[in-house]
Amino acid sequence: MKIQIINGPNLNLLGVREKSIYGDSSFESYLEKIKAQYSDVQIDYFQSNKEGELIDKLHEIGFSYDGIILNSGAYTHTSIAIGDAIAAINTPVIEVHISNVHKREAFRHHSMLAANCVGVIAGFGLNSYRLAMEYFVSQ
Repeated sequence: MKIQIINGPNLNLLGVREKSIYGDSSFESYLEKIKAQYSDVQIDYFQSNKEGELIDKLHEIGFSYDGIILNSGAYTHTSIAIGDAIAAINTPVIEVHISNVHKREAFRHHSMLAANCVGVIAGFGLNSYRLAMEYFVSQ
């Protein structure tokens, strides 16, 4: 099984930025834990602050992987293009968020991606990624 985790803008600063919202752990340290927990799954990771690079990655792996876990950060609320890229590929995508976006600013309550995703997981901290992994490995 091959799963791709894709993180969008500002998620490269996890562990340093807004710790009260995102915690004090880097994604790289969390990634090592999740890879150890799912050692029988190939888990690949990609992060970019650029919308086009996220779309390019979806196109690149969207026909050959078993699942994509996508946290597109603020692009979730603005990017019709990422939503279209998800609709164009065959690999199922789960939208994830570290924070509960529905407890935050009103503009974060709407996703331009969710309609093209298998589901949405939000508000469980970095554990949101593990919950998405559980879905894929149970299929």
